[in-house]
Amino acid sequence: MSIFLWIVQAVLAVLFAMAGVMKSTQPKDKLVEKLPWVGDFSPGAVRFIGIVELVGALGLILPATTGIATALTPLAAVGLGITMLLAAAYHARKKELPAIGLNAVLLILAALVAWGRFGPYSF
Repeated sequence: MSIFLWIVQAVLAVLFAMAGVMKSTQPKDKLVEKLPWVGDFSPGAVRFIGIVELVGALGLILPATTGIATALTPLAAVGLGITMLLAAAYHARKKELPAIGLNAVLLILAALVAWGRFGPYSF
């Protein structure tokens, strides 16, 4: 199970890192083409979301691999789960069902990592 959790952590880290870098480095006009929801938020809010995702991705991997402050790994999973819960709520308000599905999958995976790393498969 620990190996499975590592795989889930790596997949989540890659996905959130890619999304975070994209949102925190590209101009809002370019992002709106790929992510229509960006038009409803200020550039600062979009960059903040990107930075949160990037820091969360790092938090899923770095503490566990270095052995320093390993409790940050499940906390990062909780933070990313909350981010996905908020994203799903936004998309539900806009009736964007495909986006809710992706948010739900990422939320479930983040919750799985948090459960496993806080509980029976902690470091």
